[in-house]
Amino acid sequence: MLTCLSSEVLAIPAFARKYSMSCKVCHTPFPKLKPYGDDFMNNGYVIKDKETPRYNIDTGDSLLSLLRELPIAIRFEGFLSLNNSNNQKLDFAAPFLIKLLSGGEITKHLSYYFYFFFTEKGEVAGLEDAFLMFNNLFNKEFDVIVGQFQVSDPLFKRELRLMYEDYKIYSTRVGQAHADLTYDRGLMFTYGLPTGTDLVLEIVNGLGLRPADDLDTFDYDKYKNFMLRLSQDIGSNLRVGAFGYTGKERQGNAVDSLWMLGGDLTLSSPKLELNLQYLERRDKNPYFYVVDPEKVATRGGFAELLYFPKGDDSRWYGSALFNWVDSDQPELKYTSAGLHYGYLLRRNMRLTVEGTYVFKSELPRHFRLGLGLSTAY
Repeated sequence: MLTCLSSEVLAIPAFARKYSMSCKVCHTPFPKLKPYGDDFMNNGYVIKDKETPRYNIDTGDSLLSLLRELPIAIRFEGFLSLNNSNNQKLDFAAPFLIKLLSGGEITKHLSYYFYFFFTEKGEVAGLEDAFLMFNNLFNKEFDVIVGQFQVSDPLFKRELRLMYEDYKIYSTRVGQAHADLTYDRGLMFTYGLPTGTDLVLEIVNGLGLRPADDLDTFDYDKYKNFMLRLSQDIGSNLRVGAFGYTGKERQGNAVDSLWMLGGDLTLSSPKLELNLQYLERRDKNPYFYVVDPEKVATRGGFAELLYFPKGDDSRWYGSALFNWVDSDQPELKYTSAGLHYGYLLRRNMRLTVEGTYVFKSELPRHFRLGLGLSTAY
């Protein structure tokens, strides 16, 4: 498949406009975040060492927080595709994605973020990320996020990856079960220690972003799913982490109980970054049989290597991604390897070339080649 490539963004041009700073301060390149950008996001989109510009209206009511201007940004992307597993059809798919993004500080310790797809793949896709963040509560590195977010955000953020090829294991759903590590609704609690240790607890519905039923209920069973995450910085170049996920889902008179365990590692320098992820998953009844439940074991992970020849001042970069998923459910098996090259035409405009060979999937072996342009303003 020959295609223009896309990535979602958490830090948006509206923040650069607000603080009158280059996107380079937080990104290298966009949408990938530098440590400074991570701190900015985790601090509720407020820069700790810079005075926040005055952008609330003074109404004379000290209890009213009303933004003078709503911070927004727009993302536009198109596609040109050629897929050798689909009769080599050439397809002009533009616009493929038009997205409205907004986020920022509402008042001290309270921020928000969301984006809305005006169109994705020719349809109105609606909201994905949409949450409120209560940050630095009790004057500690303690944050609470409520709303819609990706369960995998404390591991590796899918929406900030540079390649079109996804982190496949995160979006893998087993049988008829809805739980995976992509979008869900719930609560996220994060706490950072001075030792470089981060703790995260998530409580989610476990059903993804399914719409509400006739009773205006999003979660159709009585269960909640939980994820606990621990990560540790070791020196300035190494981070290691581990997580556990457990939950249940009821469909009719049958229940699936599942758990996931995983570990990850990031080894970084100014020019190179290596990201590794591995996880094991077990489902007791993902097909929701009332009689003779069928257990399914699934495992997988990815390895990602990024290269920036001049560190955060690089105009071009390269990346490689290897995906692997193995499962007792044959159609979930997936193996791919890809290479990606990107060049910054502007700080907020990225030209990309990507090739991925899929060794194993539901389709026969095939090769995807991508040429694209990604921009936000």
